[in-house]
Amino acid sequence: MSDRRLVTPLTELTGVRHPLVQTGMGWVAGPRLVSASANAGALGILASATMTVPQLRSAIREVRSRTDAPFGVNLRADAGDAAERAGVIIEEGVRVASFALAPSRELIARLKDAGVVVVPSIGARRHAEKVAAWGADAVIVQGGEGGGHTGEVATTVLLPQVVDAVGIPVVAAGGFRDGRGLVAALAHGAAGIAMGTRFLLTAESTVPDAVKAKYLAAAVKDITVTTKVDGLPHRMLRTDLVAGLERAGRAASLVRALRHAASFRRLSGLSWPAMVRDGLAMKHGKELTWSQVLLAANTPMLLRAAMVEGRTDLGVMAAGQVAGLIEDLPSCAELVDRVMAEAYATLAGLPSPE
Repeated sequence: MSDRRLVTPLTELTGVRHPLVQTGMGWVAGPRLVSASANAGALGILASATMTVPQLRSAIREVRSRTDAPFGVNLRADAGDAAERAGVIIEEGVRVASFALAPSRELIARLKDAGVVVVPSIGARRHAEKVAAWGADAVIVQGGEGGGHTGEVATTVLLPQVVDAVGIPVVAAGGFRDGRGLVAALAHGAAGIAMGTRFLLTAESTVPDAVKAKYLAAAVKDITVTTKVDGLPHRMLRTDLVAGLERAGRAASLVRALRHAASFRRLSGLSWPAMVRDGLAMKHGKELTWSQVLLAANTPMLLRAAMVEGRTDLGVMAAGQVAGLIEDLPSCAELVDRVMAEAYATLAGLPSPE
């Protein structure tokens, strides 16, 4: 590991060694991956949406038993128990709270009052302006190239918009895998980059080998965006299952959604009313049908089938477009060292003004 450091507002805010973030991917970003990322000098983010509250507390403690470095926890701001989960973060002394959606002004204030750094993920300039006005410490800006739920605006268009609009550190996400990307993001005014798919494809990732092989075999054209999983745009690997979801009629989709909702209810411990409430929260003003609301249960269960059970025939594999460029499975330490070495070499190779 090099002694060199690239100090940015992100490293100063969170206390991490390098301006790199490992994103909170459901079923993927567990204690093993998060602690390995943190030990490598990046900001590891623990995914909590697929955990019960007691499981979240246990996972936080496991991460802390594996590393002394700062790490964070990702929360669903629209979940019915978001306040309870925030309480766990505060009680356990977690350094950073990230959010998949904009948290309320009250939740931001509560976390900040407890000394927690609040970093929402956003996909539009207006959302960044809103959370910045409410007191967020930084934002992660995900462009359309990013995996999972995504938008339509490319990172290179969205990032400078947000940098110009807010006075807090901005972390770029969507399309990053190496040191050249880090330097490009810094040139746009970012304080660092966040990577999901690149950290998913590491040695410490618990994703089954068969699933990792599918990612490594994928070309850029093998990654698509569909709304047939939960009614919202979702970027993932193109598979026979995804093609089947695209072809399925409303009745078949509704039956599948009910079956997956029942399975997720058993795993999560949520009641039916709580699941319906969370499904409604996902609408966010969009004109979704009731069947699409129920389809919200498809996401965690279809992701679990692949990311936990290794069933590439029955599960979906969220993926950023950058998956088509990834060819190996380094350790987190090897990945972070490589990214930073590439960044230093890229910076050294830039033309100097005369």
